[in-house]
Amino acid sequence: QVQLVESGGDLVQPGGSLRLSCAASGSIFRINAMGWYRQAPGKERELVAALTSGGSTNYADSVKGRFTISRDNAENTVYLQMNSLKPEDTAVYYCNAHTHWGTATYDYWGQGTQVTVSS
Repeated sequence: QVQLVESGGDLVQPGGSLRLSCAASGSIFRINAMGWYRQAPGKERELVAALTSGGSTNYADSVKGRFTISRDNAENTVYLQMNSLKPEDTAVYYCNAHTHWGTATYDYWGQGTQVTVSS
């Protein structure tokens, strides 16, 4: 089992910044990659940014150059620094941990944190 606890969501004005945090606990040695997804009302959940255990990153085109995913291994925490926020970034943001269990894989999810970009 892996537990994920997110924090940092808030109401922010367009052009502002936020940093989301995701603290992982449990069987963290089974984590291959961690990422942030988001889901806006009426839309499907989409990948925002991902970070593999080897340090590779992947970003959605819509956030490239504005968002940065990083991690603190000592704290077992992944961050999403979001700059130059736009109203279209408004969504519930979910932390994801992709884990391996022998030949099987499993995704764990956090409870979600609301980000609202509005003036």
